[in-house]
Amino acid sequence: MPHHSSPPPAVKPAEKTASTRGSFRARYDDLEAKRASLMSRLEMIGGKTNKHPGYRRALTLLNDTFRKSKLAQRLAVLQAASFLIDVLERLSIGL
Repeated sequence: MPHHSSPPPAVKPAEKTASTRGSFRARYDDLEAKRASLMSRLEMIGGKTNKHPGYRRALTLLNDTFRKSKLAQRLAVLQAASFLIDVLERLSIGL
């Protein structure tokens, strides 16, 4: 076809190399720091919230599940725990 133009070539996103995303130790330490901050947020809630099932689940996520997970999965575990802590913080206002 004389007037048909071909689509532009697909551009692949730049792959992250080990030097751009950090070393294993740097990523590990970063996740541990995030875990520690979430643990302190959870401890600050206190009060009647300690008896809530969500409180125990957040502790389980931050301790057992976090430790059993591979490094690549730990960020998702921390995000789930952060969500639960947000919910618990909002519940503690009403308790």
